[in-house]
This record gives sequence, structure tokens and C-alpha cells, in this order.
Amino acid sequence: MATGIREAILSGEFVPNQRLVEADLAERFGASRAAVRAALLELANEGLIERVQNRGARVRAISLQEAIEISELRMVIEGLCAAKAAERVTEDGVRLLTEIADDMRAAVAAGDVFGYSRLNERLHRQIREISGQRTAAGVLERLRAQSVRHQFKLAMHPGRPAVSLPEHLAIIEAIRDRDPEAAERAAREHLRSVIRTLPEADRTRPHGNGLAP
Repeated sequence: MATGIREAILSGEFVPNQRLVEADLAERFGASRAAVRAALLELANEGLIERVQNRGARVRAISLQEAIEISELRMVIEGLCAAKAAERVTEDGVRLLTEIADDMRAAVAAGDVFGYSRLNERLHRQIREISGQRTAAGVLERLRAQSVRHQFKLAMHPGRPAVSLPEHLAIIEAIRDRDPEAAERAAREHLRSVIRTLPEADRTRPHGNGLAP
């Protein structure tokens, strides 16, 4: 139940400040009102929705300042994951990262913003898997979900793929070289770039959702 609502928020079907009516959700997902209430409580604990007195639940709108703070926290955690990935990467992991790097270069060369963003998300997920940091991975997923609208604006910001590509390639190279310090440094620099760009990207008005920076 919570998974279905969460996916609707991440896909942009449910937008910030949209009311979530228990009866409508119960009908849509074929669930009881009790199951809906439990799911909404779970998502409220994740920071995806908020309960408004006498008005029920709505999708929580994340401010620019919150998005920056989330990115600052991601900078620390993703740096840790990159360092651990550099320590633990196998030859299969190196091969997968190399394939992603090649595909990212091709997407940027072709101007495929959506394809590049999907590869971007795949890369970050692969690094988390290689790192073996399951707790960190769970935290990062919740943080990503909370700031998904700002991430989409950033992904759509003109010229962003050309900026983030070398940043991602630097992370991949450090992990393939099994250099934890360089991997953490590259991951942190990527998130610093995100933080610098967020205010400008926040002024754009993209259509759709589901992309990564």
C-alpha cells in the first residue's frame, strides 16, 4: 500500500500539496481504510506526506532550503558509499561501472537528457550496492524521495548533463582504481556541484518527473 502511494509521488502523479483522500486511495489500491491510514503514517514518517489538522493528508512540498540541506546530507553519505565501493569493488563491479560510464557518455553526446538521467540514477544505485552499506542506501532512498521535484528541475537545467558527466566519471574512475579517498572526494565534489546549481535550477519550470541530477 505504502509502496504504491510512494511510487505515485516519485513519478509525479501525486504532486506537492495535493490532498490524499483516504476513500479515494482505498478505492484506487483496493485496500481498507485502515490499511490506507497505516500507509499514510509510514509515508509521513518518511517525510513524503504531512498530516494537516482537519484536512487530512497531503503530499509534502519541499522548500529549496530543505533540498539544499538534503543534498548536504547526501554529500556525506554518498561520499561514504563511494569510499566503501572503492574498497569492495570486484571485477564484475568494475565491468558494470565501465558500461554505465560508456552509456552516459553516449547519452550526453546524443542529447538524451532522459536517458542520461536514468543512467545517473542507475550509477548511484550501483555504487550503493557495491558499497554494501545497506543502512546508508535506505537513508539515501528516503532523501531522494523527499527531494524528487528539485532533482527533476536540476536534471532539466540547461547544460547540466555536460557538467555532471565528468563529475560522475571521476567517481567511477576512483572506484575502478580502488582509491577510497579519491572516490569519496569525487562524490562530495559532485554533491557540492548539485548544491551550487539548485537555486538557479529551482527557478525553472519543467514538465514531468522522475529524473536524477
